[in-house]
This record gives sequence, C-alpha cells and structure tokens, in this order.
Amino acid sequence: MGILTTLMNERGDMGFTGVQVFSATKAREREELGEKVTRWIKANPGLHITDKIVTQSSDREFHCLTITLFYRLNEATAAA
Repeated sequence: MGILTTLMNERGDMGFTGVQVFSATKAREREELGEKVTRWIKANPGLHITDKIVTQSSDREFHCLTITLFYRLNEATAAA
C-alpha cells in the first residue's frame, strides 16, 4: 500500500486538495523548522491539515528533515 493509498478517505478521494513541503538541511534550519511550520499554519487559518509525513534522510555529509503537510480548505472557507 503506497502513501497516496493511505491518504484516501472513505469516499475514495484523496482527502486533500493541497500539499505544503518544508525542508531543511542545515542544523539551525532543522531546529527552526517546527516554528516555520507553525507560522505557516497560523497564516493559513482557512486550511484544515488532513495528514502529515515527517521524513529524515542523510548521507555522509548532509542530514535533511522534511515535513509534508496535506490540507484541504475548511468547509466554511470553501463555502464563502
């Protein structure tokens, strides 16, 4: 079962209308990534986060942290 399959809702649609990706490779950027995500969420009150994926990858030199948010418009926002 792939990632997109697990994000489908009971109606069979994807359960989201958009994706926002936050990524950081430098230590300071990784430390601040949570605050960056929080600022984005607060700046977009008309969105409902439906799922998230946190991914860490690294090689000999770089360590990357990625936070992927899946969202859809709030019903009240979509109706306006």
